[in-house]
Amino acid sequence: MHPYADETDLPAIAHLINACEAFDKVDSSTSVDALRQEFAHPDLDTARNVCLWRKNDGTLVGLSALAISRSTETSSGCLNFHVHPGSRGTSIETQMVTWGEQQLRAVGEKSGRPLQLQAVSRVRQGDRPVLLERHGFIADRYFVQMSRSLAEPIPMPEFPAGFALRYIEGDHEAADWVAMFNETFIDHGNHHPMTVEQFSYGKDPAYNPTLDLIAIAPDRTFAAFCNASCREDNRRSGRNKGTITLLGTRRGFRKQGLGRAMLLSGLQRLKAIGAETALLRVDSDNPFGASRLYTSVGFSKLHTTVVYTKEVRHR
Repeated sequence: MHPYADETDLPAIAHLINACEAFDKVDSSTSVDALRQEFAHPDLDTARNVCLWRKNDGTLVGLSALAISRSTETSSGCLNFHVHPGSRGTSIETQMVTWGEQQLRAVGEKSGRPLQLQAVSRVRQGDRPVLLERHGFIADRYFVQMSRSLAEPIPMPEFPAGFALRYIEGDHEAADWVAMFNETFIDHGNHHPMTVEQFSYGKDPAYNPTLDLIAIAPDRTFAAFCNASCREDNRRSGRNKGTITLLGTRRGFRKQGLGRAMLLSGLQRLKAIGAETALLRVDSDNPFGASRLYTSVGFSKLHTTVVYTKEVRHR
């Protein structure tokens, strides 16, 4: 067990995650470039909160990363861990959970706020749900992954009069976009306000600015958004899948059909760049009936992902 050193660890980490994906088949494959971008996220302190487990011969068999939320109400972190299939059912998994709790305590001990550790699993992902429950995690939120064939006709988007569709022009629009994002999701459970720094920290290796869409109101306010991406693993998998990563309508602009228009626009853009299937994820407790919108334009359920939560005691 040792801390992440530097980018020289990335090839072994990518190999481990892809070996886990070959066994679990949960669409988690990655690359060195994708990991480099992920590890640059401002919520992840790689020097402190990434840990590796190796066999005596140096083979990497385990990875844990703890992303710390910037919430002002709790000190919370999401524990993302991977164990090589050949090393599962050993003490490594317990060590990873214990390590995550220790790191969270170290960050939150000065604040005195409640400590909350999260981890994610699909409903049927081998022994992972049982492992989490055995270590005191409780199923807290459910997210449904949905898909739609882009070979099927996509209705033409219809925008309210005076609204214009375009894509983000650059980081100089970050403050306006972040304000729109925060006003959109303030009603959602477990929402943590985004900062301009988080918006601007870097782009996914597969980032395409023409898929980063916004609707501009007649008064020039950023009113709604749809961010889509072409999956970075398409080259490895041979599949042409795109993802609707974000979709939302700002307070004060809802119930005008903007969400549907933005979603259809995103699907059209994905199809135009050659994607054959579109994916998205929705909170099963979404307060605005998002699942009905997605079903109405042809999406259907693939699987369910569960967010598990554990309350961690201070020392």
